[in-house]
Amino acid sequence: MVPTGPYGTWPSPIDASIAASHGGAPQFVGMVGDEVWWTAPRPEEGGRQTLVRLRTDGTEESVLPAPWNVRSRVVEYGGQPWAGTTREGGGGPLVVFVNFADQRLYAYEPDAPGGPQPRPLTPLSSVGGGLRWVDPVLHRDEVWCVLEEFTGEAPTDVRRVIAAVPLDGSAAEDRSAVRELSEGRHRFVTGPRISPDGTQVAYIGWDHPRMPWDGTEVLVAEIAYGTGKFDGVRCLAGGPEESVCQVEWDRDGTLLFVSDRGGWWELYRLRRDGRRISGALCLGREEEFGGPLWQIGQRWFHPLETGLIAVVHGKGTSALGILDPETGELVDAAGPWTKWSASLAVHGDRVVGIAASPRSANEVVELSTVTGRARVIGSPHDDPVDPAYYPEPQLRTFIGPEGRDIHAYVYPPHHPGRIAPADELPPYVIWAHGGPTGHVPLVLDLEIAYFTSRGIGVVEVNYGGSTGYGREYRNRLRGQWGVVDVEDCAAVAVALADEGTADRDRLAVRGGSAGGFTAAASLADTDVYACGTIKYPILDLLGWADDETHDFESQYLESLIGPLATCPETYAERSPARHADRITAPFLLLQGLDDPICPPVQAERFLGLMAGRGVPHAYIAFEGEGHGFRRAETIRRALEAELALYAQAFGIDRTDVPRLELKK
Repeated sequence: MVPTGPYGTWPSPIDASIAASHGGAPQFVGMVGDEVWWTAPRPEEGGRQTLVRLRTDGTEESVLPAPWNVRSRVVEYGGQPWAGTTREGGGGPLVVFVNFADQRLYAYEPDAPGGPQPRPLTPLSSVGGGLRWVDPVLHRDEVWCVLEEFTGEAPTDVRRVIAAVPLDGSAAEDRSAVRELSEGRHRFVTGPRISPDGTQVAYIGWDHPRMPWDGTEVLVAEIAYGTGKFDGVRCLAGGPEESVCQVEWDRDGTLLFVSDRGGWWELYRLRRDGRRISGALCLGREEEFGGPLWQIGQRWFHPLETGLIAVVHGKGTSALGILDPETGELVDAAGPWTKWSASLAVHGDRVVGIAASPRSANEVVELSTVTGRARVIGSPHDDPVDPAYYPEPQLRTFIGPEGRDIHAYVYPPHHPGRIAPADELPPYVIWAHGGPTGHVPLVLDLEIAYFTSRGIGVVEVNYGGSTGYGREYRNRLRGQWGVVDVEDCAAVAVALADEGTADRDRLAVRGGSAGGFTAAASLADTDVYACGTIKYPILDLLGWADDETHDFESQYLESLIGPLATCPETYAERSPARHADRITAPFLLLQGLDDPICPPVQAERFLGLMAGRGVPHAYIAFEGEGHGFRRAETIRRALEAELALYAQAFGIDRTDVPRLELKK
């Protein structure tokens, strides 16, 4: 007979250390010759990102030892931080990468005689955030990439251009040796995509107050090698209300790009004359073939030498497919994966990407376009515990206010060796994702399993404004942040209680970044939740709009709330920090002290308003952590503190985590 135990009290082999050590995912896959390379997290090594190489014999090795950290800070969220090629004459690989600590661009030849160290290619700057680089492309004897240069001490004192960095190291101490290729006509740009004949370049640009999922432009220019500049820059697609998230040249010299001009991010072709745009290359699917450009250099599609196109596509979940642009036929790779990252590489008939499923974490997967077989080739999923302890997700669509649909993934409590008393309903935690223009995927997450294996249910809500369901769904949050997201999360929580799935008195809300705002606003504006966990949040919209965040999102609220000049009262009304007196439920606030996006001053100001009000709360700040926790010890402590909060708020008896000291 299976033992009976109250929800929340079940023992579990998935402890916080296991969940923390398996945090993060491989990213930014690429080809160096016929080898596959990618970046991989190292939570146990200070949260750094290393560069991994898969040799042709199947040997997987970390190329760069600690403390090298392959990660860019351009627009703070970074993007493609490396590029590679093979030296002529069998000289081995040459890679260039951005090192997080100093944000310099480095060149490295790991197979060169004598075991040389990476050598810097770019200089340092003491002005503001210095010089930063992202989305590099190796071209002739240079690296072409995006340069982000701070011109003052304010986070918005910054300019971005496409620049050329000599591979010979002559710019390592000399800023003047860096050639600026683009004119700087746009506040934001992506890295260059060079045409097959080397005569043209394409890239994406946009300006404040638009975000890249609002409106961007496809820019094409001639490469004037004589002057060292781009010449005759012209806009060929996109606009203020059209989001183009990726552009690439096809083998025949035509331009492929992903645009949401039809209401979904779909793939289009720009003809050689630069004037005619084809219809969507895969019509009538009502699926996304792209996503929000949070990181520079993301790739949702990649042309093949055969004329076919590898695409990541889907609605809610995603798949890797091979598209025939002439017929519109799309054939998906077979396999268990429900989420493919916006990172693709191609070599001959091989397509390489990063994928995960509800039973496996992110893995490097290779698809053969000849055999149609997909297989894991790198970073293979390793079950740290018996997978019988993993939750079984349910894909649900709930009905919210005004009859609008709300997409969510429900993870009920699950344990192979415990059941709850028949007359007890489980507690549930509503997870609000970040962004808010983002999406939560349907994949294995050991942080979720940490709670569900103990008898606490989790629901991840893709509230109105989330990506993955078309532009109309995404635009629900325009002017309505702090309203639609809060209402949708509450509607899901109440529906679960009303249908008898969850205990109405033991509901919690949790979120980080923009999700932290939603969690805090939910505690201030609803009576649905018994407690909440708020991680590195936005709490004061007026302060955040006034130089308390970085440049990329400094005018994001213009679309999420409205123009600050015309509706400052809305900013105040939506700010949890301005309504701390409404919060009566216990909460846990977690904050990285090095966070440039949601700085600690927001949390500290909020705590000052809560002090002495008699509301139980705890604040844990982590030195050395930025926006999102990367270090294993931080993730472990944060998870244990969160569980301790729920134990106290829900009346659960647990002795396997330290008691959380709640102040009033």
